[in-house]
Amino acid sequence: MQPNSIILADNLEYLSSVPDNSVILVYIDPPFNTGGQQSITRVKTVRDEDGDRTGFGGNRYRTERQGSSSYLDAFDDYIGFLTPRIEEARRVLTQNGSLFLHVDQHESHYCKVLLDKVFGRKSFINEIIWSYDYGGRSRKKWPTKHDTIFWYAVDPDDYTFNADAIDRIPYMAPGLVGKEKAARGKIPTDVWWQTIVPTNSKERTGYPTQKPLAILERIVKVHSNPGDLVLDFFAGSGTTGVAAARNDRRFVLVDSNPEAVQVAAKRLTEYAPECVGFTPEPQVV
Repeated sequence: MQPNSIILADNLEYLSSVPDNSVILVYIDPPFNTGGQQSITRVKTVRDEDGDRTGFGGNRYRTERQGSSSYLDAFDDYIGFLTPRIEEARRVLTQNGSLFLHVDQHESHYCKVLLDKVFGRKSFINEIIWSYDYGGRSRKKWPTKHDTIFWYAVDPDDYTFNADAIDRIPYMAPGLVGKEKAARGKIPTDVWWQTIVPTNSKERTGYPTQKPLAILERIVKVHSNPGDLVLDFFAGSGTTGVAAARNDRRFVLVDSNPEAVQVAAKRLTEYAPECVGFTPEPQVV
């Protein structure tokens, strides 16, 4: 297993080659089994007095379509698909290592039972709720605006947790805590408020289901140390690798989608990753 690598492969096949007890942190964001097509269209706006939208100060802009990405998010037996991959994740983790499994409401309850079975119920440490507020709002139910991230430690009595590395967040009522506390901020709870990656953000890759870098950096900094190896075998756009590289961790990213590994390779170009199973697209200068 070569650190700082991006691999185009079936993740289960690749995991069989990873040595036991070799990775301190596994984060995975598998397809959520929504039963539909996940897609996103990339656009940019150009200043145009005859454009189709109005921006700040009344300026007019034209929307230009840049392309789209999609994949089918459906499995007949989702837990059957996920089980051997979770078992492999448990095998490759070090004794002080952790797994973070990112899912949504469609399968989260089944995933919790699976994780209890593979890791043991005592290894369950946290159910983290990532809360966001973006997109449409249903008029038939309470709008769904959160994902679930399960944290399981191999050894519930000995795991990596760098409390000093936790980023602090503002108090909701800073006037009630005094200037010193307000300036320092507070430690987040197991409910993380973080907007999705904005459409006009430099962070945006246009890849479906891209997760915010802030979420991954929090996990990487707190649950690993500089020089440690971080593995994501549903790598998507490569956000886990970016979080690891920016914080002096080594990374291995695996995905079976050719488009995903190209996006990840482009994002991580400055870190010169080894690309296995594909040739990175040339960068436009």
